[in-house]
Amino acid sequence: MAGVRIENEYHSRGPGKGEEHILTSGAWRAKPVSPLSLYSGRLDKMRTRLLSLSLLCFAAWAQQNHPIVPLWPDGAPGSQGKTAAESVRIAAPGGDHVVSSVHNPSITVYLPKANASGAAVVIAPGGGHSELWVDHEGYNVAEWLSDHGVAGLVLKYRLAREKGSTYTVEGDSLSDTQRAIRVARSRAVEWGIDPERIGVMGFSAGGELAALAGSRYADAAAASDDVGRLSAKPAFQALIYPAIPRDMKFSKETPPAFLACGADDRQNISEGLPELYLAMKRAGASAELHVYARTGHGFGVRSTNHGPSAAWTTEFHAWLEAIGMLRKPAAQ
Repeated sequence: MAGVRIENEYHSRGPGKGEEHILTSGAWRAKPVSPLSLYSGRLDKMRTRLLSLSLLCFAAWAQQNHPIVPLWPDGAPGSQGKTAAESVRIAAPGGDHVVSSVHNPSITVYLPKANASGAAVVIAPGGGHSELWVDHEGYNVAEWLSDHGVAGLVLKYRLAREKGSTYTVEGDSLSDTQRAIRVARSRAVEWGIDPERIGVMGFSAGGELAALAGSRYADAAAASDDVGRLSAKPAFQALIYPAIPRDMKFSKETPPAFLACGADDRQNISEGLPELYLAMKRAGASAELHVYARTGHGFGVRSTNHGPSAAWTTEFHAWLEAIGMLRKPAAQ
């Protein structure tokens, strides 16, 4: 067995036993590898195997405890022939699960364990349209909401800016978001939710999709199935440090909006979101804005959050109650 350890993209397996080939100034050279380095290499392989096993266990746990519902049981339009499996990596140092290679969009369902309000939220994680950070902008959010009587539906949407992607934000990713709202409406009785109180929430790139869903909800002229004929208009929208689409139009019919970001986020968000709030208000739409001091991008829901932004979920829940989304469903 060759004693080789691959540390990064500049290292390669070498044919010599106990050697490591390293790229230096455009040329490859051999470097002896110590017994300690060989041992470390074996540990790296063991860690890789354990990581793969943990990801499989994570997927099995998610499926068992929170149903994963494909948005198109027969495959999403525009994804024909794309059979690559979803990819999951663990991001250091926090250990976040980061998903890519989404070709079969789905929602992972977190239903309230008690005191169900009848409200539900489709949650679109961020990731620059090239990946999905599904923990602090997805599963953690859904867990918090379900613990407080609101169903959380974590959306895995197709990624328009992943390397080699043929998808588009407004053609495929938005279509997945709208379809998730429709699927939730189609399963309302089964899941104990009110079809008139299903909203959408998005973070960063997912916030762009939530904003688009909140302003472009006209029903398709020719739906391919019964689900597609249901309304895609969200009852409310929550835009959390969103990428802000251009040329959105608002009116009194625009779904009520909860807007939140950090004051230290990049300018197009920390100043753009207050401008979006003003545009909504001028058009007669209902909106509430929070800009948190000493807070940057990507806070989501983490156990390590502190300061003003750590309370955003509580403020969002109070806002839902204020706009009438948390009334208990009528007894059957």
